[in-house]
Amino acid sequence: MPLKTYRPTSPGRRQMTGYDFSEITKSKPEKSLLRKQNKSGGHNVNGHYTARRKSGGHKRRYRLVDFHRDKQGVNAKVAAIEYDPNRTARIALLQYADGEKRYIVAPEGLAVGTTVTSGPEADMVVGNTLPLNKITLGATIHNIQLKPKQPGRLVRSAGSAAQLLAKEGEYAHVRLPSGEMRLIHLDCLATIGQVGNREHENITLGKAGRHRWLGFKPRSRGMAKNPCDHPMGGGEGRSKSGHHPVSPWGVPAKGYKTRHPKKQSDRMIIRRRK
Repeated sequence: MPLKTYRPTSPGRRQMTGYDFSEITKSKPEKSLLRKQNKSGGHNVNGHYTARRKSGGHKRRYRLVDFHRDKQGVNAKVAAIEYDPNRTARIALLQYADGEKRYIVAPEGLAVGTTVTSGPEADMVVGNTLPLNKITLGATIHNIQLKPKQPGRLVRSAGSAAQLLAKEGEYAHVRLPSGEMRLIHLDCLATIGQVGNREHENITLGKAGRHRWLGFKPRSRGMAKNPCDHPMGGGEGRSKSGHHPVSPWGVPAKGYKTRHPKKQSDRMIIRRRK
């Protein structure tokens, strides 16, 4: 999918790039798969402000995406490729043989009219979902379950892909996009192919307003604040004063490991991403 550039009619337009939406085949979403989506503005269920720098943004409706792919043995035809404002990847509308409609994350190369299915008897083609024990070594996969019968948790963003490297005992060795090597049970499902919309990482927003449309508020540097507002604030001029970067509550902000040293899932990680 090529990117769209703009004429430099303003400083914001000069560096801006966007999608040309050439792969989109349907402009309006399926009404039966839409749900209302309220914005929290960074507040939790008690009304407390728990996530900073979140507010506003364009109004959205949530698309019900099938990450389980648990409708096994039933063929489905790709009816449309659609835009989803809630994720970086595109979504594909599936029309099953029994009349049911579902959305899935659209992999690279999935076209309208293609037939996809899921289950242990499915073929090794893009868009089909199989257990890891039925997938050949070296295959490119996405939407991977962490535990059987759960929805797919891993590798769902635009352009991402994992690779099945080995099978040993009850577990498969999977290399994730971050470089991490992880053990995943062979009964877990995964979808063949790479997630589409690979050009997303090359998008340049170009102006602050476009960032606000996505629901992000501006942020102030800690150094620009007063000492009462931030540990890195104060000083005469631009003074770092030998203080390492921290959050307003003193937690180191760069290079500090926040993962619990005795987390139970550590035994499933063969090689760290760093």
